[in-house]
Amino acid sequence: MKSGMSAEFFRNLFDRVDVFLTARMAKYGVWFLRVSLGIVFLWFGALKFFPGLSPAEGLAARTISQLTLGYLAPQTAVLILAVWESLIGFGLLSGLYLRAILFLLWAQMLGTIMPLFFFPKELFQVFPYVPTLEGQYIFKNIVLVSAGLVIGATVRGGRVVAEPEKIKGKAKENLA
Repeated sequence: MKSGMSAEFFRNLFDRVDVFLTARMAKYGVWFLRVSLGIVFLWFGALKFFPGLSPAEGLAARTISQLTLGYLAPQTAVLILAVWESLIGFGLLSGLYLRAILFLLWAQMLGTIMPLFFFPKELFQVFPYVPTLEGQYIFKNIVLVSAGLVIGATVRGGRVVAEPEKIKGKAKENLA
């Protein structure tokens, strides 16, 4: 076999495998994202039902207390948060009422950034470069918000397309 033919063979093989995998990622990626995000929310929410199990429990209680001007007792605040996060988890897992579930998710995410303003000294070893473990816990929410945005883009029938140039009647610019 000539080296030119060998290179051509491998390029074609790579292209076929790439098209196959990309099509599967486009078809199933948002579903996996929604389910995995649902698992995370259900898991974190469930931990808050059992005092002392959630590493974020104390920070969450103090944050909600600040937000409500002390109106909610810490135990009540954590219980409400447990129900809220579990509801988001169940909603994402089931795929039902996604608009409402995503609204709850984004509202909850707004609450999770509040400790940056209320308790910055607890969230950084060296401000603003070296976050503590609790600070890292808050910063990872950027990924959760991004996942919610991708899922939200599909609630009205949007989808991820592996090869947009193959969609008839649609300009590539409209998909960007």
